Amino acid sequence: MKQIHQYEEVLSFLNKNDKALVYVMTTDCSVCHADYPKVASIVKETDIPAIYFLADKLPEAAGQLSLFTSPVVILYKSEREYHRQARIIDFDTLRLRIDQLIQE
Repeated sequence: MKQIHQYEEVLSFLNKNDKALVYVMTTDCSVCHADYPKVASIVKETDIPAIYFLADKLPEAAGQLSLFTSPVVILYKSEREYHRQARIIDFDTLRLRIDQLIQE
C-alpha cells in the first residue's frame, strides 16, 4: 500500500480506481500499527488498489472523510463509500466485503 501525503492524492487515487481501499491510522496509535500488516495482507491477497495515510499528518483528509477515530478502513466503489470499519476492525467481515465489492 502506498502512503499518501496530500488530500488531492486521495481524490486522484479514488478517481483513477473504480474499486479501492483507504486505510487511515495515526502516528501514536499502537492498534493502527498492529492492524496495518493484516490489512496489507488482505490487500495483497485480493489485489484491490489501496492507499493509507496518517490522519494526524493530513487533517484536511480526516475532516473531509469524517474520521473521528483510528484505525479506519474505507472501501470505495466509483468514488462512493461502500463500506467502513472504524476502531475495531473485523478482518473476516472486511475480507467478505472486499470479495463482494470485487465481484460487483
